[in-house]
Amino acid sequence: MNSARLPGRGVGALSESDAEIYVASVCFKTGPPGAAGVEVERLVHDVSDPQFPVSVARVSDAMAASQGPLPGGGVITFEPGGQLEVSSVCAPDLPSLVVATRADLAAVEALLADAGLCFGAVALDPARPPVRSLDHPRYAAMEHHFDRFGSAGRVMMCSTAALQISLEAGFDTPGSSGAAQRWARLHNLVPVLAAMFANSPFLHGVPSGWQSNRQRIWLAMDASRTAMVPRSVDPRLDWARYALDALLLCIPSTEAAWTAPRGLTMRNWLRGEGPRPATLDDLKYHLTTLFPPVRPRGFMEIRVIDAQAGSDWESVTAMVTALMDDEHAADLAAEACAPVASLSNPLRTAARHALTNPVLASAAYGCAEAALMALPRLGVDAATRNRAEDFVDRFTARGRCPAEERLEVWRKTGSYFGPSEYEERCENVR
Repeated sequence: MNSARLPGRGVGALSESDAEIYVASVCFKTGPPGAAGVEVERLVHDVSDPQFPVSVARVSDAMAASQGPLPGGGVITFEPGGQLEVSSVCAPDLPSLVVATRADLAAVEALLADAGLCFGAVALDPARPPVRSLDHPRYAAMEHHFDRFGSAGRVMMCSTAALQISLEAGFDTPGSSGAAQRWARLHNLVPVLAAMFANSPFLHGVPSGWQSNRQRIWLAMDASRTAMVPRSVDPRLDWARYALDALLLCIPSTEAAWTAPRGLTMRNWLRGEGPRPATLDDLKYHLTTLFPPVRPRGFMEIRVIDAQAGSDWESVTAMVTALMDDEHAADLAAEACAPVASLSNPLRTAARHALTNPVLASAAYGCAEAALMALPRLGVDAATRNRAEDFVDRFTARGRCPAEERLEVWRKTGSYFGPSEYEERCENVR
C-alpha cells in the first residue's frame, strides 16, 4: 500500500478506494503465532447487597486507592454500566501472559475488597437493570444508535461482561501458520467456544432457557457491526467490505452531539452522503465501533467468550490459545469442529443450547482434549494445567458449560453468584 496517497490526521476527504486499501492493510499484521493478550472484563457487585447498583465512579474510586500501576503491567478501564476490565500487556507467550494477568487480577480484587466490592460470577447481570453511569459522547451516541434496534444495546453496554483473547494473525503465507488459514480456523471454532464457555443463563432475574444470554443480546443488535465477517479466499478484502458497509455508530465532534444520521454507512459517507467529508481519522474511529465475534486489529481479537467466574479465565485463555497456536492442537480442533458447519445458525445454537447440543458437545470435547495435550508444549506451569484439567472435568467432559453450574446453585440456594467462590470472598470482606 502507498501510504502517501492517504490524507493525514483529519486532513482532507478520504476516497472510498483509499479507505478500502487502508482497512485491508492494517487488519492483519504478519507475525509468528505465540504472542498473546487477554482482556478480563467482569461485573462488579456490592458485597453487602449484590443487587445494589454500583456506578463507574465507585469502581473508579476503588481503583484510585492503588499506589502505582498494576504489577503485571495491565491497564484498567471501565464500561458504561460499571463493569471493570483488566487489559493485559501483549505477552511474548502464554505462560508470561498468565503470570502477569494473575498478578494484575489479584491486585484489582484486593482493591475491590477494600472498597466492599466483588467481581460477579456470570457474564450478564442477572437482576440489576441496565443503567449507564459513564458520561461520554461516544456512549450517548452508542445508546441512541442501538435503541433503534430495541433494548439489547443498553443491556450489552451496561450489563454484560466478556473474556476477550487476542492472538497473532500469523504469516502472510499459505499453510496452518498463515493468516488466512488461522482466520478461517478461528471462525470455525467460534461456535464451539461460545458453547464451551457459556456462562450467562439468567435474564431479567430468571433462567431464560439460553445458556449464554450475553451472546443472545449480541445477536439481537445491529448486525452490520456484530455479525460474523463474511468469508471468501481473501480475509483482508472481506474485512474491508464489512467495515465500509457497517452503519455509522457515531461521528466524533468537538461542537455537537456525536449522533450519526440514521441509516448512514461508512461507505455512503465516503461517497459524500454524510454531514461533512469523511477523513482518515473518521475511518480509524469507525473501526473501533465494530464488534464482530472475531475482530482483526492487526492481531485477531476473539470476542465471543462469556466472562468466567473466579480463576476460570485462566483455564479458558490457556485452552483457546493452545487450540490456535499449537499446530497439532489446531489440526485436531479443525477436525473436531468440522461437523458444526452442518448446524443451522451454529452461533445461535451454541448460545441457546451450549453443550446440550450433541454436535457441539462432541466438538468441544475433542477441542478440550487437544488443548490439554498441547499445554505442556506451550510451557505453561502446573497450576494452569491443573486448572484447565479441572475445568474440563467439571464441564466439557460431562457435556456441560459453566451456565449449568450457575443454574444448579440458583435452584438450590436462590443465589445468582455461586457456586461458592463469590460468597466466600464476600464473607472474607465482611
